Amino acid sequence: MNKNSSTPLEVPKILKTPLRSKKKLLTGSNQNSLLIVGSVAFDSIKTPFDKADKALGGSGTYFSLAASYFTAPSLVAVVGEDFGTPQKQILKKRNVDISGLENAKGKSFAWGGEYSFDLNNRTTLFTHLNVFEKFQPKLLPHHRESKFVFLGNIHPKLQLDVLSQLKKTKLIGLDTMNFW
Repeated sequence: MNKNSSTPLEVPKILKTPLRSKKKLLTGSNQNSLLIVGSVAFDSIKTPFDKADKALGGSGTYFSLAASYFTAPSLVAVVGEDFGTPQKQILKKRNVDISGLENAKGKSFAWGGEYSFDLNNRTTLFTHLNVFEKFQPKLLPHHRESKFVFLGNIHPKLQLDVLSQLKKTKLIGLDTMNFW
C-alpha cells in the first residue's frame, strides 16, 4: 500500500515481465549486447551484524548478476586457480556468458573491508590484486560488437584499452575506486 493512500503501489511492468521477455525487450535479437569488463574477486567483509570470508565479489560479478535479471550479459575478467566450478556455476545459472573469463596461474583478486553501523562508509583492510595485477582484457569478436558496455573498477588505462577494441557501442558506463 502507498503510505499516503489506500491504493496499492503499482509494480513496474518490467518487473512483471518473464525473464525471457525482458531479455528480448532490452536487447532485441542480440543476446550479448551488454559487455561487462571488471573485477571478479573474493571479498572478506565484516559488519556489525555478520561477517563473510571469501565471498564471491568484484564489480564485474555484481554488475553481471544484477544485469542478468534483464539481459544475458557477457563478462570479461581474470580469475586465479582458486576460482572453481562452484563460483562459475553461480554466474552460469544466471545466464552470464563467461567465455571471456580468463583463468590465470595464481590467486584471484581478494579484497577485505569492514563496515560500521554507517554502511555508507567502510575501511579497506586489504587489497590483494594477485592475477588481477597483470590483467589485460582481451575481447572476443562477439564482445567487440556489444552495444552497451560497463567498465568496472579496473585501471583507467585498461578502460581506455577496452574502449579502443569496441566497434558498435551506443552507451558506456564505468566505475572506479580509490585504489586507482
